[in-house]
Amino acid sequence: MSAVRRSRNFWILWVTTVVLACFGNAVAQASYKVTDLGHLDSANLGCAMGLNNRGWTEVMEGKMPPGKENYVVPLLGGRAAIDIDGINFDLGTLGGKNSFVNYGGINDQGQAVGYAETSVPDPNGEDVCAFGTGLTCRPFFWQNGSMSALPTLGGNNGQASAINNHGQVAGYAENGVVDSTCKPNTANNRIVLGVLWENGKAQTLPPLGSDPDSEAVDINSQGDTVGYSGTCGGSANHAVVWEYGNPTPLPDLGIPGSNEAYGINDQGQIVGTVSNGTFFYAALWQDQKLTVLKPLPGDILALGEAINNQGQVVGSALDSKFEWSHALIWENGKPININALFPASSNLYATMANQINDKGQISGMAVVRSGPHKGEVDAFLATPVDESIDRSVADEVGAHPDFAMPAHAKTLLLHKIVGLGQLGR
Repeated sequence: MSAVRRSRNFWILWVTTVVLACFGNAVAQASYKVTDLGHLDSANLGCAMGLNNRGWTEVMEGKMPPGKENYVVPLLGGRAAIDIDGINFDLGTLGGKNSFVNYGGINDQGQAVGYAETSVPDPNGEDVCAFGTGLTCRPFFWQNGSMSALPTLGGNNGQASAINNHGQVAGYAENGVVDSTCKPNTANNRIVLGVLWENGKAQTLPPLGSDPDSEAVDINSQGDTVGYSGTCGGSANHAVVWEYGNPTPLPDLGIPGSNEAYGINDQGQIVGTVSNGTFFYAALWQDQKLTVLKPLPGDILALGEAINNQGQVVGSALDSKFEWSHALIWENGKPININALFPASSNLYATMANQINDKGQISGMAVVRSGPHKGEVDAFLATPVDESIDRSVADEVGAHPDFAMPAHAKTLLLHKIVGLGQLGR
């Protein structure tokens, strides 16, 4: 973080520190009202990836083949959708069949971003949207019922991930050049570069050093963006923050491969993952200082996915079977299974927490625990309430829900979250 940025944000950081010191323990004891956001009629997978301060969510809606547990990506189909107070509507496409979303894709004005297929086959045989159609994949901007394509950097494909309240958009796009670090017969083999879109124009967010590729994942109100610098296949060698378009590496554990920043707040606090060469762990960066956020016992991998302006961090964990185990919130560095804060009456078990807004609302993905839709995967929204709970969902079902997510859905979501955005490479 530059000296100018630190000076500008000093008073905000001081206030935040005081607030957290006073209320950190109280927040950790918060309980939640849980809303099942379901999914579109055409889908059987819902995962809320974006969340604004009005409680609106942007949701990836996927179609999984029933009963085909061994089916690997791509999904049968997908759509980007927005849920507003329980009303879930499809954002459409750019002429193809499918659209989808990454992190942070909706702002407080209701503008949304993501990626969508066009009706044009990719001339190089790429499948960047990863639905098996081979159609060109473009980053999109959506507003007031209308979806439009954002420009690339000269190539055919790209994806948008996040948008701030000024309408600045972060993501990545191809420049059309073949990536020399791709292995032979790699399907998606073009260089991708981080992009900051503003007023419809694309500004390149360059990688570090000799890395050919970069990707921007999130953006704050100041226009600072975070993501990774790496090589073909989404190998995230370094987590990166771009200030005024200039990349700065974030500290890691010294091992390239899965170091990526996923979220940044207006104080410049950043969350993501770092790798030790075997596993990856949730990470918090502040003023170029790395703090590794511990998982819960039994979890082998953890992801720090989002941070709000109060410094609350949420994310997800995987167990020794490489299954999504539970959504997490870290309070003062301590990991808490979010399901321990859900009442036992909730019919959802949260396996992923992808966003947290400044009201403390959390969005993500959950498994339906019982009833005719048991085992289905739905998007959820959890809202803090001023009441205690006697028993929680975690008490009722133990450490893990009674389900096994289909392999193809698990693989797709893991690619979305662990720096492997260019599926199929």
